[in-house]
Amino acid sequence: MGKLVHLERDTAPGVATIRFDRPKVNAITAAMTVTLAEICAEVAAADDIRAVVFTGGERHFAAGMDIGDFETMDRAGAHDLATKLNGAALALENLPQITISAINGFALGGGLELAMATDFRIAATNSQLGQPEILLGIMPGGGGSQRLSRLVGITLAKELIYGGRNLTAEEALAANLISSIHEPDDVQAAAIELAAGYAAGPASLRLAKQVMVAGMHLPLDEAVRLEIEAFADCFETDDRRLGVASFHESGPGKASFTGN
Repeated sequence: MGKLVHLERDTAPGVATIRFDRPKVNAITAAMTVTLAEICAEVAAADDIRAVVFTGGERHFAAGMDIGDFETMDRAGAHDLATKLNGAALALENLPQITISAINGFALGGGLELAMATDFRIAATNSQLGQPEILLGIMPGGGGSQRLSRLVGITLAKELIYGGRNLTAEEALAANLISSIHEPDDVQAAAIELAAGYAAGPASLRLAKQVMVAGMHLPLDEAVRLEIEAFADCFETDDRRLGVASFHESGPGKASFTGN
């Protein structure tokens, strides 16, 4: 069996792609989550990568965890699996680069949990998104009970997790779970275009992401202190000098940034 998680550099200038490749529906194994976390560590250290597209390819993003072993899995095995899945989700969430999930078909269970760890999610018209674990007599184990409520609100998150219902792309857009809908053949290109725009952005993008991700888990006064430090750090970047100079010369939105 070939490699099931791929890192593809140079998708576009400054853009890399992380891709699941386990036909037919990208059912996720524990080994895939370990590989994903390892790839995230590589990406985090890569100065030439400034945005990331996370995808399962043209048919399905990921239909959830591979449930082949669930019938005989004991508590220790389940604990280990959830720990690895959460490790991958946290590695993805904490990437300094801007991240975008390109969703075709199914993004269910562990697949949706990983997608929710990215900054943005865009989806095809034929997508289905949900946390249907309750229908197996279990519950989300990769952060779904926490991230879903932060994204769509506690009431809808409870409805989806308690009932196991999937959302259509239109419902997911209305709930702010995704940010745009595209034809199935256009999702990958749309994600790359969005990523390329962020990849051309200033170094302050990384600082803004770092503060926003960390600040969600802190009291407001502590989060604001993080923002103050990051704001000050912006003034030590080349991009701040480029941005301010361009504003004075040409007006807003005309600067070409270096990412430094």
